[in-house]
Amino acid sequence: MSKERVLSDKDLWMLIAQSSVGITHRPLNLTGANLKDADLQSANLTNSDLQNANLEGANLKYTNLTNVNLSGANLSKANLSEAKLSGANLTNVNLSGTILTGTNLQGADLASHNMKGADLTNANLAGAKLNEADLTGAKLSEAKLWQAKFAEANLTNVMLRGANLQGADLSGHNLKDVDLSEAKLSGANLQGTDLSNTNLSEAVLWKANLTDANLTEANLSGANLQNAELSGAVLLRANLQDANLFGANLSGANLWYAELSGTNLTDAKLDTAIGYKPKTKKKE
Repeated sequence: MSKERVLSDKDLWMLIAQSSVGITHRPLNLTGANLKDADLQSANLTNSDLQNANLEGANLKYTNLTNVNLSGANLSKANLSEAKLSGANLTNVNLSGTILTGTNLQGADLASHNMKGADLTNANLAGAKLNEADLTGAKLSEAKLWQAKFAEANLTNVMLRGANLQGADLSGHNLKDVDLSEAKLSGANLQGTDLSNTNLSEAVLWKANLTDANLTEANLSGANLQNAELSGAVLLRANLQDANLFGANLSGANLWYAELSGTNLTDAKLDTAIGYKPKTKKKE
């Protein structure tokens, strides 16, 4: 059990008010403070020191945390939706179950972070370092993730509906059963990725690299796979209904029992595809 908080919300707001007099701003030093469940919505904490502070369950919605030192802080279950975190030090921060909807985390270093169940809906994570981060069950729908780094990250049961992952390197990852419907994956590297039973309906995979990817029973209905690289991919029982595979390379791909009704296969390379039977014209 955590110790009872010494500083009440009233005390905190008095300190914040005293730190900003006129045009001057004196950063607060709250190192190691117990601020569990504190209400700091819309507060100006610019340049403050909150390293190792306990902010579990705290309300930090719209809070200005620009250049704040949050290293080692516990932000689990805290609400940081639309908070300003530009230049913040997030080293070893616990973000398990944290609400970060609409938050700007562009270029943030979140490598090896615990982000289990975090809500990052519509967050800006462009160029963010998520290497070895635990994103199990995280909500990343509509998130901006172009050029984000995912090496060794745990993406089990993550939600990526409508996410922008253009050019992302997701090669070799386990994305089984993940919702990637309407996601933007143009130019993404998905080589050897497990996408079995994954929902990729209406996703944009233009020029994506899906070499040797496992797409068994994946839903690719209505997906844009123009000029995609699918050589050696397993599309067993995959749903490709109304998908656009114009110019795609399917050499050596496994298409047994794949649903191809309405699929655009114009100029697609299918000469060595397994299980594909081209339609023949009936003799009159």
